[in-house]
Amino acid sequence: MTTTTEAGCAPLAENNLLKHLRPAELEILRPTLVTWKGEVGAVLYEPGQTVEHTYFPCGATLASFRILFANGDSVETALIGREGAVGGIVSQGRAPAFARAVVQHPGEFVRIETARLEQAKDRSLLVRHLFARYADCLLAQIFQATACNATHNIEQRTAKWLIAAMDRTGDHRVPLTQEQLAGMLGVGRSYINRVVRKWQMEGVLKWNRGTLEVLNFYALKARQCDCNSAVQAHFEEVLAGVYPPEAHE
Repeated sequence: MTTTTEAGCAPLAENNLLKHLRPAELEILRPTLVTWKGEVGAVLYEPGQTVEHTYFPCGATLASFRILFANGDSVETALIGREGAVGGIVSQGRAPAFARAVVQHPGEFVRIETARLEQAKDRSLLVRHLFARYADCLLAQIFQATACNATHNIEQRTAKWLIAAMDRTGDHRVPLTQEQLAGMLGVGRSYINRVVRKWQMEGVLKWNRGTLEVLNFYALKARQCDCNSAVQAHFEEVLAGVYPPEAHE
C-alpha cells in the first residue's frame, strides 16, 4: 500500500539531487511535489508504460532498474538512492519506460508529474542543467556496471552491491534474500550461497530470515572492486558543476 502527501521541507532535504537546487529553482518545483511512500517490491513502472512521474528517493529509500527477459528472469542495471531520481530524467515529453523500476528498500520518495518537471526545465535553465548532468552520471553508472559484470568476479560484484546499498541507506542490515541478490546480479543462487557461506565463516556477515547483516564493514569493503569509487568520483565531479560561475554572481 502506498500513500501520498504534500512534500514538506524534511523529505526535500533528504534527496541529494534536490539539495543541489538553489531556493529559487526549488520553488519552481515545490508546488507540484508530493511525498510518496513505497514498500519493498512496489513497482514504479513497467517496460512499455508511459513514465507519468519522476521519483526522488529520500533518506534510506532505494529503487532498482531491472531488465526483464522472456523466461521471467530479471537483472538489475542500476541501484538508485538519495543521490538521484527515477524516471523522466532526460525525456522531452511523455515516453515509454524501457526497464522495470521497483522499490528495493522501503521509505519515502518525493514525486512530481513528469509533465510538470518538463515545464520546470523549460522555465529554468539551471533546473534543465541539473538533470542533464544527472543523466550523464546515471549513464556513467550503467557503463561502469556493464564493465564490472564483464570483468569482475562474483565475490567482488556481491561486495560492491552490498556496499552500494549500505552507502545509500546508512544501515548495515539489508532486507534481501539470496535468491533476490542472485537475480539482481544475474548469477545462479548456488554461486551466491557459496560466497555467503564463506563470508559467514570469516565473520564478514550473517544472513537470517531474509535479512543480511554486515558484521565487518571494512572486511567487506576490501572484497569489492573499485567500481563504486569510480562512479562516486564521477558524481562528485559532474554535479559539482551544476551552477556555472555566473550563476553565483
